[in-house]
Amino acid sequence: MALPAPEPQPDDARLLDSYSATVTDAVDRIGPAVCRIERVAARRDAGQGSGFVIAPDGLIVTNFHVVGDARAVHVAMPDGASTEGRVLGRDPDTDVALVRADGHFSDIAPLGDSGRLRRGQIAIAIGNPLGFEWTVTTGVVSALGRSMRASTGRLIDDVIQTDAALNPGNSGGPLVSSAGEVIGVNTAMIHGAQGIAFAVASNTASFVIAEIIRFGHVRRAFIGVSADTVALPRRAALMSQVTSRTAVRLRSVEAHAPAAKAGLKEGDIIVAIDGRAVGGVDDLVRMLAAERIDRETVFTVVGRSGVRQVTVIPTARR
Repeated sequence: MALPAPEPQPDDARLLDSYSATVTDAVDRIGPAVCRIERVAARRDAGQGSGFVIAPDGLIVTNFHVVGDARAVHVAMPDGASTEGRVLGRDPDTDVALVRADGHFSDIAPLGDSGRLRRGQIAIAIGNPLGFEWTVTTGVVSALGRSMRASTGRLIDDVIQTDAALNPGNSGGPLVSSAGEVIGVNTAMIHGAQGIAFAVASNTASFVIAEIIRFGHVRRAFIGVSADTVALPRRAALMSQVTSRTAVRLRSVEAHAPAAKAGLKEGDIIVAIDGRAVGGVDDLVRMLAAERIDRETVFTVVGRSGVRQVTVIPTARR
């Protein structure tokens, strides 16, 4: 005879209730701004995913692979409203796209600062997986500063790893913090794995959005590296005289790219660019903006031989 399950203790009940309240409050804030996006092209190319409204005039963030090459999409909101939208721009290198939907939207999902994230924080995914509309899953931020390969073959840096369940259709939806801010754009899951999913960090998405609004596409300075955010060893911090607790370690350096020509090597730790601290991959992505193309840029690097200054001349990313 099975024994009855033990009754939850009062402290456990309060803890569970507090967790539930945190999640539901975040969902109540962000959920109404999450939409379903349908790309209607040739029948074989039709697809759908998720997105979220970031401005009252109908700016919507989604994934590049959701909109593909479509010029127009259909947008459906949780309250039953539907409208048409046009694709303003897309960035295959980060799997981010920007849509302008017709109409005025009172519910928006503000982008938060992904640079303040910590492993173990609550992560909430909202989207339309497998046709089940406006579904919520929860988990934690499993890792930060990951890299993953985009459909173009290039590496997307500053990717958030989470165990909040994602499925086809979640793509383009928001990954939300317990504070009710968007910390990432859900983009991928690993088929065959359990509890491993990824989102493009909100700071990277903000950079892409600003570039698309201003130029219609993303301009980048290119040095030819892939990197991870790592804790900065105390000895390296003292040697380089920086106060940041984290930095960027190079995982690989492309042959014949500007970084390789300048002498940067796999395993080097970048702590500053032109005297400004580099605390993570998101800083590296943001600081390699278009204005650095063809300009001498000084990297402060900690390697096996100590601290050195390396001058790199970034090129335009093709």
